[in-house]
Amino acid sequence: MSTAETEQSLRDEIARLKIQLDSKSDATPAPPQDALPPLSSSPSHALLLLSDSALPLGSFAFSSGLESYLAHHPSRTPPPIQPFLSLALQTLATTTLPYLLAAYRDPTRLQELDDTLDACILCHVTRRASTAQGRALLTVWERAFCNTLEACTEEKEILAALSAELKKASLPKTSSLDVADGETTVWGHFAPIWAVVTRALDVPMGDSAHVFLLNHAKAVLSAAVRASVVGPYQAQAVLGSDWLREEMARLLRENWEVKIEEAGQGVPAMDLWVGRHELLYSRIFNS
Repeated sequence: MSTAETEQSLRDEIARLKIQLDSKSDATPAPPQDALPPLSSSPSHALLLLSDSALPLGSFAFSSGLESYLAHHPSRTPPPIQPFLSLALQTLATTTLPYLLAAYRDPTRLQELDDTLDACILCHVTRRASTAQGRALLTVWERAFCNTLEACTEEKEILAALSAELKKASLPKTSSLDVADGETTVWGHFAPIWAVVTRALDVPMGDSAHVFLLNHAKAVLSAAVRASVVGPYQAQAVLGSDWLREEMARLLRENWEVKIEEAGQGVPAMDLWVGRHELLYSRIFNS
């Protein structure tokens, strides 16, 4: 092969390689195997916020009857926490969860459900705790979560109307007994407000109810730690146990289709424990 033929062969090979490189650069590069995974969806992000113990709802101030239960227990040694936690979750599921589900399914009934729930709560200590946490959640919604939603949703208008009614009440009433016949008022109970807030944040109804029960369990166990019933590691072990997950799943299944007309106290002794909390000689919680 002559020198001219060799040079021509090299030029042809360089041209062929250039065409191959250009075609590879135009193709979409395959992502590396260690690429950043998809970020969490909006509902998951909202669930992490709502399940955070730092959420300023004031739940740390309530023991849900645990302190009174310990004071009225005949034994000097602290009893196991799981039996009481099971009763506390059952009480919440049978008395309050139906209102949460009803408010989620139809947010336009928020004020009606709020008023009905207030009339059906027999224990005044439970009523005060529910309204305190509900109004705290409404404040968090107005000052933080509401501003994160770009679109003007129906839930935003419903919550704004409830807030306006609460602010408009110049003479706060202590119970539904102070209201004239036929009059509907608002109190700001926790469960129905939680339902509408989570719906506005695109949290599925099942997740909303699950986190509602889980937060209650966390509040009871937090009170148990401060009351020296269990240690912090034992409390976390209960929260992460299969027993608690199965217990909450069972309560959700049993009360998923329960109407508010069928809601009722499944553990009557719980009202006695919570109601007698204010009669304790000394106490560290509000309920």
